[in-house]
Amino acid sequence: MGILSHRVERSDLKAGDHIYSWRTAYAYSHHGIYVGGNKVVHFTHDQYLSSTGHSSSIWFSSSVSNVPAACLNIPDCGFRKHNSGVTMSCLNCFLASGVLYRFEYGVNRISFLAKLRGGTCTTAKSDPPESVIHRAMYLLHNGFGNYNLFTNNCEDFALYCKTGFLVRGQEPLGSSGQASSIIGAPLAAILSLPLQLFVSSPVATATAMAAMYSLNRYAADIGVRDDVIEVKVEDIALFHGNQLDREDEYSDTGTRPEKRQRQC
Repeated sequence: MGILSHRVERSDLKAGDHIYSWRTAYAYSHHGIYVGGNKVVHFTHDQYLSSTGHSSSIWFSSSVSNVPAACLNIPDCGFRKHNSGVTMSCLNCFLASGVLYRFEYGVNRISFLAKLRGGTCTTAKSDPPESVIHRAMYLLHNGFGNYNLFTNNCEDFALYCKTGFLVRGQEPLGSSGQASSIIGAPLAAILSLPLQLFVSSPVATATAMAAMYSLNRYAADIGVRDDVIEVKVEDIALFHGNQLDREDEYSDTGTRPEKRQRQC
């Protein structure tokens, strides 16, 4: 159930897969949607893209690798619209000499809690590949709002493409499991423990913190939290602009997200 459990070969990829690659000794990972033909649509801070838009000539803030990869030189590699962080890259440029992993959807609660790091799986179910690819390609041409490391990052992008879910309101963290496991869950675990426990027993403190960390990371998962809604991809700009007030105006299906998630 460790980090390496999601590693896949290129030949195993299917269009619509959510893929990722770890960076800087597993410090963080970069996520995207594989759309077939050795092409990946992903989201990054646009200021780190080259003026030509070609991803092989630079390194992204959220996908830095010490060794640049050899571009596959496919015609669309590096394509992006002006002022948009959503770009299409060849698989080599996306991986940047990193290892290929596939994000898992519809995992049960035990499997989810067994992961020591966030950003590798979710209890939420994926939509069909055609819906996933449609969202990714639409956002490639229309953008995904402003990049934010904590509330609107590459994992948030890939999760949205796969599920259609976005976090509503003014939450400090978006749907990213990686951001939650690094910031939200550890902080919540610390704040939830009584001061006496820190003083009385280091072992009990460590055990309790580990348990609270896992529970808080699970509570922040997009598949179980109650502050997510389904948003039509055509309404993304309205969502990010806070121009819609009624929850049902966002919905792809007219149903609450929990009706589509896996029962754990």
